Amino acid sequence: MGPLQIVLFVVWALSTLALIALVLMHSGKGTGVSDMIASSLYNASTATGVMEKNLDKLTVIVACVFAACIVLAMFFFPQGIVGL
Repeated sequence: MGPLQIVLFVVWALSTLALIALVLMHSGKGTGVSDMIASSLYNASTATGVMEKNLDKLTVIVACVFAACIVLAMFFFPQGIVGL
């Protein structure tokens, strides 16, 4: 496995963890437990809307990086990594 594949796997792993964290950081829209937790973290101010929009943009960017890593891995390892 070459250095480019190692870098690809590192970026893929970091984008996976970042995507999980970013999705969990989104505030809940319902009246359940997630809304109780989110209401204690975020106040109903105008800054919350800006934070949510920035969080949405960051989540989409990280999801695109994750998807690009998956597509690149398909090209670098068309038969998988079983025969190392």
